[in-house]
Amino acid sequence: MAELLLNLSSTAAFFLTVLSLTSSFATIESKTFSRDLSPSSMGLNKPEKLSHLHFYFHDIVAGKNATAIRVAKAPTTTVSLPFGAVVVMDDALTVSPDIDSKLVGRAQGIYVTSSQSEASLLMAYNFAFMEGMYSGSSLTVMGRNPVFSDVREMPVIGGSGVFRFARGYAEARTSTYDYNTGNAVVEYNVYILHPDSPVQISNALSPNYRKKMSQFLCIFILYFLILKV
Repeated sequence: MAELLLNLSSTAAFFLTVLSLTSSFATIESKTFSRDLSPSSMGLNKPEKLSHLHFYFHDIVAGKNATAIRVAKAPTTTVSLPFGAVVVMDDALTVSPDIDSKLVGRAQGIYVTSSQSEASLLMAYNFAFMEGMYSGSSLTVMGRNPVFSDVREMPVIGGSGVFRFARGYAEARTSTYDYNTGNAVVEYNVYILHPDSPVQISNALSPNYRKKMSQFLCIFILYFLILKV
């Protein structure tokens, strides 16, 4: 009976130790929110390639099928001085100026009339692609767009999917503009530097967590060796 109680006590003590260690591992891992990685672990040791994307952007602000909607304005915003207006867009991207041509993605984001002296927009939006090898990937553009300039250049500041770690710029040229409705078709040429192949995100445990788990396994093995004696 005494031997049984001793074994039960030892087992209980062991499992309490395991529970305590497991809790401490979880705490340690939750506090470790940053770590250093080798660029090669993210595929950044591979050659970069330069991609050129060409498509047409359809900004429809009027009519029953509008894809760009004004959602806010300043108290001083007027027709003659649209400064301060905020527009949310979900504009189609197609392979030609015809809106019924092949859809390759959507331009989703916002633009704001940000100048009091000219027709200029601050644009912050994503090109969300839906076609071919780029389907599910996106590029993020943020920059100044003086809409009546012949060519406008805006930075591409990042991307997702096959465009992770992307950088480059987008050139916009107005193809057509309807002065009555404000609807526009804009030609885009986008030049992107990005890794030559999709990057896989590593899900490896942090070194600190692996060290603590090794210590736990050593304690576990040592306990059973003691029981065998």
